[in-house]
Amino acid sequence: MTNERTNNSQTVPVTVGEVIKAKVLSVGERGDGIVRTKGFVIFVPNVKQGDFIKLKITKLSSKVGFGECIEKLESLPFEGRKIPTPEELKQRTKGPKEDVSHLLTTEGDSEEF
Repeated sequence: MTNERTNNSQTVPVTVGEVIKAKVLSVGERGDGIVRTKGFVIFVPNVKQGDFIKLKITKLSSKVGFGECIEKLESLPFEGRKIPTPEELKQRTKGPKEDVSHLLTTEGDSEEF
């Protein structure tokens, strides 16, 4: 048995009643938050862009889903770690580079393997 539903040759990657964690990516014309999971759009009322939420799927069509926010989260877990922002990633790569050129010489290496 699969957790997915198929309509008109499209696979819907969630089921009604399923609970997922997601980030609200944007807000639609009618003010509902827009969440994506596996490329599938889910509309969630009463949330803001940037919110991290736990939501329950309440209704599905072949093209979009609808859900309700059951909890607002601090951030999304990623194997127990917060997903770094692009700015945080840039800061991690800053700083002096370690000189490893001395490791590239074969001087003193044995030819016997």
